[in-house]
Amino acid sequence: MYSTFFKHYWLKSVRAPGYYKNLIVNIFVGLSAVYFLVIFVLLGFMMPRILAEAAPKLDPALTFNGILMYVTVLALLFRFLFQPLSTINLQSYQVLPVKRSKLVNYLLIKPLLNPANYLTLCFAIPFSVTGIHPAYGLGGAFRFVLIVIFLIWFNTLFASFLKRKFGSSITGIASFLLIVAGLAALEYFNIYSLFALSQQVFGFLIENPIGWIIVLVFSGAAFLLNKGFFAQNYYPENFDRKTIRKQAETQNFTFMERFGKIGEIISLEMKLVLRHKRTKNVLYTAVLFLLYGLLFYPSDMYKENDAMLMFVAIFVTGIGMILFGQWIINWEGSYFDFLMTRDIDTQSYIKANYFLLLSLSIISFILTTPYFLFGRDILINHSVAFLYNAGVNIHVYLFGATFNTKRLELSKGSAMNMQGVSYKNFIIMIPLLVVPMGLIGIFSLFSAKHIALIILAVLGLAGIVFWKQLLEITEKQFLRRKYALCEGFRKKE
Repeated sequence: MYSTFFKHYWLKSVRAPGYYKNLIVNIFVGLSAVYFLVIFVLLGFMMPRILAEAAPKLDPALTFNGILMYVTVLALLFRFLFQPLSTINLQSYQVLPVKRSKLVNYLLIKPLLNPANYLTLCFAIPFSVTGIHPAYGLGGAFRFVLIVIFLIWFNTLFASFLKRKFGSSITGIASFLLIVAGLAALEYFNIYSLFALSQQVFGFLIENPIGWIIVLVFSGAAFLLNKGFFAQNYYPENFDRKTIRKQAETQNFTFMERFGKIGEIISLEMKLVLRHKRTKNVLYTAVLFLLYGLLFYPSDMYKENDAMLMFVAIFVTGIGMILFGQWIINWEGSYFDFLMTRDIDTQSYIKANYFLLLSLSIISFILTTPYFLFGRDILINHSVAFLYNAGVNIHVYLFGATFNTKRLELSKGSAMNMQGVSYKNFIIMIPLLVVPMGLIGIFSLFSAKHIALIILAVLGLAGIVFWKQLLEITEKQFLRRKYALCEGFRKKE
């Protein structure tokens, strides 16, 4: 029966109209996977040396054991935010002689068989050879690999349970982040060391011959939690009632109506973001990516790399606009025909999308002002990046959105989901990020970075001053492409 389920899933995928149309995107994703696979393998072999330099007084295996609990918690958070829930068309099978337990087991087992879960092994296996084997022997290295596999199972199953039980609510995510931040604060102020606890726990699990069985028991407990959830929420109408109740609780944003037709459209866009799984996941991703600068600004390695610092500045100050801008029109694909028959003029529609993206850019810039503490150069970079985002990138996104005719399914999760993505989404990144990076890089070779900053700032200011004229160009382009968009959005992949 399980083989039949997987066969049906495979046939559903290859028979979808958009399966072969996404060949370029699939090739790009495959090449990216190979790239990261190679990086993980090299990192696994080099990690003992990196850990020895970071903590010369400790054995690399002990250092890694100390951070493994943090890694597990952060991986659980990542899965809670981005891991799509396994689904199946229950109604099609409920009228057939198929046991309920088999359907539920299939839903729980399917994500465990996703090859993407096991990319971590490309790091774990080399590290078990170079880092764990010298400290714990061959048996310890083998148990370490098993423990990593069972931790992947536990995180996958437990994240699914949390997501099904509590949903991707902003309150739950904020609580999770506060817990992680609290543990980090306790570690920093030497009140309680999770690092030491992690060393003891994983040291015991790796040394003890039955240590891997303990982790397997936790994975089994996560499996049973999901089974218990499905015992009470098996039928689709249980979920429908929850969805309706959540939508009823969503704000109406009536205050936007005072801004006329444009305010009403923006209000609808905001409801769309908060009521659909995929857009909510993008919103949470944008919040997390605001911390991206912490990977670069504190490091001395990047202080002389002006092009990379400009990339980070543009990315973090415009992350809301960047993530939402690529879907700004085709996220309305499911009701685009209806929208085009309403009393909405093109000018108001384009302006509403413009102000929505501009608001996201302003919010991102305000939330990243704490980065100014890293110095005057960061302040200048962020200010120039904001002007470039608000004056140039926002118009590039609006104009480029008229070419993307792929309908976006908002009910699906965003993690590892390339539905609605085409090569056009990657091409549009060239003027957004590559052009300013290249400009800064070229002028930096001649110690004239300030000239590049002035050029970018002037371009941004010109885009802000002449925003109405630029929007008129986008409006004319939208009118030329409107019927092509309607036709494209009617097709389901």
